[in-house]
Amino acid sequence: MGLFDFLKGKEPAAPAAAAFPAILGAPSKGAFVPMSQIPDEMFSQGIMGVCCGVNPEEGRVYAPIDATVTQLTDTLHAVGLEAGGMEILIHVGVDTVEMKGEGFANAVKEGQSVKKGELLLTMDLDKIREAGHPSTVIMAVTNTDDFAGVEETGSGAVQPGDGVLRVNK
Repeated sequence: MGLFDFLKGKEPAAPAAAAFPAILGAPSKGAFVPMSQIPDEMFSQGIMGVCCGVNPEEGRVYAPIDATVTQLTDTLHAVGLEAGGMEILIHVGVDTVEMKGEGFANAVKEGQSVKKGELLLTMDLDKIREAGHPSTVIMAVTNTDDFAGVEETGSGAVQPGDGVLRVNK
C-alpha cells in the first residue's frame, strides 16, 4: 500500500493465489530434516500435518511462498501463514515457547502480505542452545487433509526458498 493510497480508498493487494502443485521453499538455510526425524512428536508423527524441518545455520526465517501472515505468537517463536487455502505453520525450535520470546524478533505483522523469501523472524541460535532446546525450524501444512497430497521433496543442505514440500490440490 502506498503512503497515500488509504486516502484513495485502495486496499492493499492480496498475494496471488497459489498455483498447484505448490512448492514450499525452505524457511531457513541449513540441513533438511525429514518429518520422521523432527525432535518433537507433535510434528514427527504428523499430528500437526505433513511437515519438514531445517537445522538452521543462521538465525533467520523466511517465507516459503507468497502468503498472508495470519498469526504471530506472543512468544515470537512461530508464524502462521495462509496461501491458496494452505495453512502453514512455521515453528522455531522445540519447546522454545518456554523462552517467552527471549532471543526472537518478528519482522512482520499479522495481516501483512509477504513474498517468498521475505524475512519473517530472527532468532538467536546461541540463546536457543543455551536454553537447552533444539533449534530446528519446522514447517507444517496444518490442513494437510484438505489436499490430495503433501510430500517432502527436500534433502541435504538447503538454502531459503529451495523446494522442500510439494502440495497437490
